[in-house]
Amino acid sequence: MKKSTIAGLIGWVITSPVFADEQINLNDVVVTASRVAQTRESVIADVSVIEQEEIERSGQSTFVELLQQQPGIEITNTGGAGTQSGIFMRGTNTGHVVVLVDGMRINSATAGIASFENLPLSQVERIEILRGPATSLYGQDAIGGVIQIFTKQGGGKTRVYANAGNGTYNTRKAEAGLRGSINDTSFALNLSASDTDGFSAYKTENRNFKDNDGYRNLSISANLTQILAEGHEMGVQFFESDGNADYDNRFNATAFPSHNKLNVQSFALTSNNQFTTNWLSKLRIGFGKDKSHIFDESFTDQTITDLTQINWQNDLKLPVGTLTLMYDRLEEDLTADTAYDKTNRKNEGYVASYLADIGAHSVHLSYRDDHNSSFGNNQTGGIGYAFSFNSNWRITASYGSAFKAPTFNDLYYPFFSNPKLSPEKSDNVEASLRYQDNDTTLSATLFDNRIRNLIAFDLSTFTIENINKAHIKGLSLTGSQRWGSLSLQASADIQSPRDDATGNLLARRANRNGKLNLSYDWQNWQFGAEVLSASTRYNNLANTTRLDGYTLCNLTAAYKIDQDWSIQARANNVFDKNYVLAVDGNNIDYNTPGANLFVNIRYQPE
Repeated sequence: MKKSTIAGLIGWVITSPVFADEQINLNDVVVTASRVAQTRESVIADVSVIEQEEIERSGQSTFVELLQQQPGIEITNTGGAGTQSGIFMRGTNTGHVVVLVDGMRINSATAGIASFENLPLSQVERIEILRGPATSLYGQDAIGGVIQIFTKQGGGKTRVYANAGNGTYNTRKAEAGLRGSINDTSFALNLSASDTDGFSAYKTENRNFKDNDGYRNLSISANLTQILAEGHEMGVQFFESDGNADYDNRFNATAFPSHNKLNVQSFALTSNNQFTTNWLSKLRIGFGKDKSHIFDESFTDQTITDLTQINWQNDLKLPVGTLTLMYDRLEEDLTADTAYDKTNRKNEGYVASYLADIGAHSVHLSYRDDHNSSFGNNQTGGIGYAFSFNSNWRITASYGSAFKAPTFNDLYYPFFSNPKLSPEKSDNVEASLRYQDNDTTLSATLFDNRIRNLIAFDLSTFTIENINKAHIKGLSLTGSQRWGSLSLQASADIQSPRDDATGNLLARRANRNGKLNLSYDWQNWQFGAEVLSASTRYNNLANTTRLDGYTLCNLTAAYKIDQDWSIQARANNVFDKNYVLAVDGNNIDYNTPGANLFVNIRYQPE
């Protein structure tokens, strides 16, 4: 390229007035799909957004329970509150989802998953779920997708809020916070606590395992943003969740209870700078921690993952579209009582992404080059296209590649590991047809994801290996309809997540899932009903331990006492369905909640 051309482009970048004309309501945009704010109607990827109103209407369900109601998501857990939970997105492994809290990764370097069970829903204002490969934007591990959690933010007039509730299993929850702004300073402080006696994690008659396994959690999130000048702001954000879970330890079958102290932290400094009218720079420097301390009367094992993250994103508005250039650095450091052969690694990513809406056409291109200290270089990319037939109908098609680095447990844990594991790599293609008007949304998405070197752990043999190839294909159908005060949301996922070599289903994943949510507003009342259904699964890769299908029904109700006060009730598993999500290595079922009720009173000035 000639120097005169480069100089001309630089000059245009400095002078062209583009961003100044954009007026976007943040409630109507999605940022996770492309890392650039887009209206929901223009997004090419398969994305869901859970707003604060939906979170509040759920009536104090847990974070995992709320995700379970979303299309394309299955869950697994090893008992009640506080026990390890996992998310299967579109049939991929639990470690194939990148989880962000206010832009900060919280995945553990040892387990490879986020501590979903230790994330309090009361701290959350909004959740964006991106289904499909996203490594070219978010780095390693995003084979199945990305879940980005936004905690409650400051802004507007200063106001306080609080709520408290009680329910089955002697469950108690409380929350309080302060949010607002003074001149150019916005702030928020949110506190929450929960305590439950729970139930036995194991479904067994063994008296040593029939005790209740309780869980306690104390969480805090805070953020402060200061506008320095027009187009320039700095911020600081903090999040910490501290939990203590009791659980049944099959390796120590005594009457002594076992415990796991869980702690998740993230801290970040941010700087957003509109250097010119068409150059927006966003810098985030953050530090995270995932700490697990397992102990009982005769055993203790502590593992701490420290994450250092640097992300510098530059959005350049071109004559047509937006070009994003980004540097993304992740450092993982491990401290553990158990001796690991290696305890640190780093990954540096360089990203170029282009997003444009041109009349009825939309296009998104992305490319990423990762330099991993343990696995060398990896290149991933994505291309997406959408065409709008009119204001209602839209068709999309996309391709994306992704990779996942094996975790420290996969590679180096002394009791079951395989240092010869290779990174997983995937290629995904998908297409969708969507319809939307003021009261109706419909979508049908076909996807085909081929994963090479899939890492699979066999509970029956305690071995871990790269499967030659896994093939996950499926159809996801979603829809919503509003008739005045009555609203209906429904989804059905028909998928085939299989090991290519044997044809067996991947562990704990179903061929069919269905979700239905019906809500009705009447005067000061809100009523809701949820139905969740899953077909047969298998607990192991050999498909010898069967997990029967199940259907659950949950009910919610809320009454608005006055402008500031309301009361809510949530009844889960109202028909007391006996079902199993996971089985341990000794072929003992993990328990799931029976019929239970939670009632909550909320103070929230408008």
